[in-house]
Amino acid sequence: MLEDELINWRGLRALYLKEVRRFLVVWVQTLLGPVIGTLLLLAVFVVVLQRRGAEVAGVSYLEFIAPGLIMMTMLQNAFANPSSSILISKLNGTSSDVLSAPLGPVEMTTGYALAGVTRAIVVGAAVSLALLPLDALHAAIPSRILSFGLAGALLFALLGVAGGIYAEKMEHIAFMSNVIVAPLTILSGTFYSLQQLPEALRTVALANPVFYLIDGFRQGFLGVSESDPVVAWAVVLGANLAVGGLCLYLFATG
Repeated sequence: MLEDELINWRGLRALYLKEVRRFLVVWVQTLLGPVIGTLLLLAVFVVVLQRRGAEVAGVSYLEFIAPGLIMMTMLQNAFANPSSSILISKLNGTSSDVLSAPLGPVEMTTGYALAGVTRAIVVGAAVSLALLPLDALHAAIPSRILSFGLAGALLFALLGVAGGIYAEKMEHIAFMSNVIVAPLTILSGTFYSLQQLPEALRTVALANPVFYLIDGFRQGFLGVSESDPVVAWAVVLGANLAVGGLCLYLFATG
């Protein structure tokens, strides 16, 4: 590696591979568990509402809820991967291995975040494959599926990096997951259409950046959305830049 390189690509690759291997080793917990949990959640809602002939936005409830559940699972796993990894390394006293390596804020932020995105993609793909026999997924705009899926996974992976740095014990990560991540993802239009909400709650939902992720991702399957695509991308890109900048600042200042 040349000394004047701005990015330590070899170190970045090593950190990324380390983080990917970490969640692959315990794949029953990190991959299989979220897939089964999502399918069980889907079964509860669909069994109750599908029999009543419930429809949302002109499609069956199964077709409406499936993309949202996939995205919700991806976001939660993208957050969990870096947040738990960074905290565990601090608790085990192994964080110095990364901090003493020739890695700057860019390499550390990117390595941890990309590993979180990778886990989110693997989990999302597994859930999608499990849903194929139900004929619930129809890719109307594949580019939307890919772009919003990656943007959402990156945003929550970066949130996980920031959360892992701030956390000092497992209770802090549990608090972030249960009080911040879970409400943001569940109250984002995953299970309902924005038009079903009262006006006051609709305004609150529009202030949730995860709504635009869910809506954009769902548009990739259904071909229709409830938000302006320009506004959605502005919110998503702005949130990614803000959280990414926070991660770089935290690593740079220790």
